[in-house]
Amino acid sequence: MTPQDILETYGPREAMEYDVVVVGGGPSGLSTAIRLKQLAAEKGSDISVCVLEKGSEPGAHILSGAVMDPRAITELFPDWKERGAPLNQPVTGDDLLVLTETGSSRTPDWLVPRNFHNHGCYVVRLGFIVKWLGEQAEALGVEIFPGFAAAEVLYNDDGSVKGVATGNLGLGKDGEPTENFQLGMELHAKYTVFAEGARGHLGKQLIARFKLDEGKDAQTYAIGIKELWEIDPAKAKPGLVVHTAGWPMTDDTFGGGFLYHLEDNKVTLGFVIGLDYQNPWMSPFEEMQRWKTHPAIRAHLEGGKRLSYGARAINNGSPQALPKTVFPGGALVGCDAGYMNAARIKGSHAAIKSGMLAAEAAFEAVVAGRAGDELAAYPQAFEKSWLNEELQQTRNFKLWFKKSPLMGKLMTGIEQWLLPKVGVSSPPWTLHNTVRDNEKLRPAAEMPQISYPKPDGQLTFDRLSSVFVSNTNHEENQPAHLTLKNASVPVQINLAQYAGPESRYCPAGVYEFVKNDDGTDRLQINAQNCVHCKTCDIKDPTQNIVWVTPEGGGGPTYSGM
Repeated sequence: MTPQDILETYGPREAMEYDVVVVGGGPSGLSTAIRLKQLAAEKGSDISVCVLEKGSEPGAHILSGAVMDPRAITELFPDWKERGAPLNQPVTGDDLLVLTETGSSRTPDWLVPRNFHNHGCYVVRLGFIVKWLGEQAEALGVEIFPGFAAAEVLYNDDGSVKGVATGNLGLGKDGEPTENFQLGMELHAKYTVFAEGARGHLGKQLIARFKLDEGKDAQTYAIGIKELWEIDPAKAKPGLVVHTAGWPMTDDTFGGGFLYHLEDNKVTLGFVIGLDYQNPWMSPFEEMQRWKTHPAIRAHLEGGKRLSYGARAINNGSPQALPKTVFPGGALVGCDAGYMNAARIKGSHAAIKSGMLAAEAAFEAVVAGRAGDELAAYPQAFEKSWLNEELQQTRNFKLWFKKSPLMGKLMTGIEQWLLPKVGVSSPPWTLHNTVRDNEKLRPAAEMPQISYPKPDGQLTFDRLSSVFVSNTNHEENQPAHLTLKNASVPVQINLAQYAGPESRYCPAGVYEFVKNDDGTDRLQINAQNCVHCKTCDIKDPTQNIVWVTPEGGGGPTYSGM
């Protein structure tokens, strides 16, 4: 049955009405909801707010480095320390290392660019902070629905956004209702705020429908692959922040590593690779595993134990690539819009601030009796905010690296070290990007193959054992949430021209090419393994793969990642 057939047979869907519906229970979504309720309490008015979260609980799908700038959360909750927010470990030191295959050199403190300064920040487990934000939101009266994925945008007759519908439950792999079938629910709102994270499923549709990216730069992304370790207490250096450049990246690939010492003998570490890489033989997962074998990284980890694993696509763009963030009946916040500061390797403070700005605009509109129009006050407030000022300072960071790693290092030094020294806060020039990440892959025959070492099971691991410690699970009897526009493209184009890059860029082993009985090739999709990183939706060279929402509650269950 088609979705329309199901609706006609089992409908109509039950509907709930709210002043504001928020899609996504991450830092930006929860901050939007919290700020709305704070304003209502301050003004003595009432406003109904709900948050839909596809994870099993707030924080379950959250993955970030993370060194957190507390500026935005301090604006949201000036008393966050008294409230018990889990920002427990202040940064105590910064190491910026340049790696060769066997050696490393530490950048002297006086030469470290402004964007790598972390004084006053905290090494955090962002999933725990999001869980705490969820508790604060509920205490203020926000209704949070975990385990419910927003699967469809609903529109009014005039074309404005009416709200969203959650996905149907209990569909079999063939798309037919089973005995456990439950029709999705509609949530209607005066304004709907989309906070789904980078490359949001519905945000992507809204950007296309309302042409929000018209006249904007092409957005560019990276994949971040992360592990959480418990290390030898003798090696623990709480608050030490380590960033690396150089090896194992080649001269034409943007990438670098991070290793942050938390409290309680924990270390969070990972590797970030720009999804504009050209060589289809590259495997970001394998590059991260190889990076851990470097003596400068191995020294932190030997004698320790890996606790968890995850991966997530990251906005790596610029204010030039930020789409219009409002449309009739709604707004984009956080990484659904692209408020990531790639140069600082930070996004949670930007997510919180953008959510607050959107909330303030939505609150004014609701109390004024408005509904379904554009919240113009939100982008106007952003233009005047410290967040915009900060993003403007680093607007060229990734784009210099697109030219070459040498140019990236040189111009980062000029823009983030030299110019601030002479009193110039923001560079007087602006770069632009017109090429999307999926357009950068070159044919496999033109690029060198890469041989990766086998994992040892102690320091380095394979994908399947990694997915296991991500606690990923999906209801098996459901339609695959990784869909193909054309089933012949993976073999006829991706495999033939690019040696099947989906089998390597996916960090969870979702895609593999297998032989049919007659010797022909086919793409097998192991959707059960998916960690919802969105890399396939971004990097597929033909844009034939479309990520859609699985049943709510499915996916990884990260613990403080």
